[in-house]
Amino acid sequence: MNLKQVFYLILTVVICASCTSGKAVTGSSTAKNTLAVKDIIVSHKKSEPTFNTLAARVQLVYTDENREQSITASLRMEKDKTIWIKASFLGVTLAKVLITPTRVSYYESISKSYFEGDFALLSDFLGTEIDFEKAQAILLGQSIFNLNANTYNGDVSNNKYRLLPNRQNTNFITGLFLYPENFKVASETIAQPDKDRLLSVRYSGYELLEGSFYPSEIKIEATEAEDKTNVEINYKKIDLNVSINFPFTIPDGYTEISL
Repeated sequence: MNLKQVFYLILTVVICASCTSGKAVTGSSTAKNTLAVKDIIVSHKKSEPTFNTLAARVQLVYTDENREQSITASLRMEKDKTIWIKASFLGVTLAKVLITPTRVSYYESISKSYFEGDFALLSDFLGTEIDFEKAQAILLGQSIFNLNANTYNGDVSNNKYRLLPNRQNTNFITGLFLYPENFKVASETIAQPDKDRLLSVRYSGYELLEGSFYPSEIKIEATEAEDKTNVEINYKKIDLNVSINFPFTIPDGYTEISL
């Protein structure tokens, strides 16, 4: 597994680790054509979960053109402040990452390498813009787009609320669908035709835990030219508002990565 693959796995854990075994929501509500765009956006923003800390474990499978890799990951989060992930395989730590609003720190055990820097460097390396707020938004089933009733229009498609920019950038095309029963994200896509890239994040359902909705099943598809990556996720228990810490020390002898 190379460095970029490990980064994608870790970011995928951030995307999917808000899952639990609470009450399932299956989508029995009906989207209303009469609902104003402003009300749809306000309802979506109000749907963001409220908690202080989160701890979870997930099993996920990463597949590309050449291989299939399964890992177990642990995630701890203090909302708006810290995201901590440890990726393991057969009980051996593959990597650890510590993310704050201003910093990304990471090390990989197999190659004995590490990275410390800001989100601008990481975004350039991954080929897509990422920051703390977007990572947290995806984790919670919230939109990564800056939704505004003055710049978005909405309608109903396949019994979901569809939000699209009034003016689409021909080289950055976005789409967002929300479930009518909880106004959480059903799917969001980003297409960059000039770079032959497409990213799709689909939420198959949500779980109700302590009064808030968390993603339960997620499928991530990323394509760039002829390369295609899929991530499938199996979820394990999540705990909210528990006492957690964020141990992170880069081992001696590791080599710094220059992105």
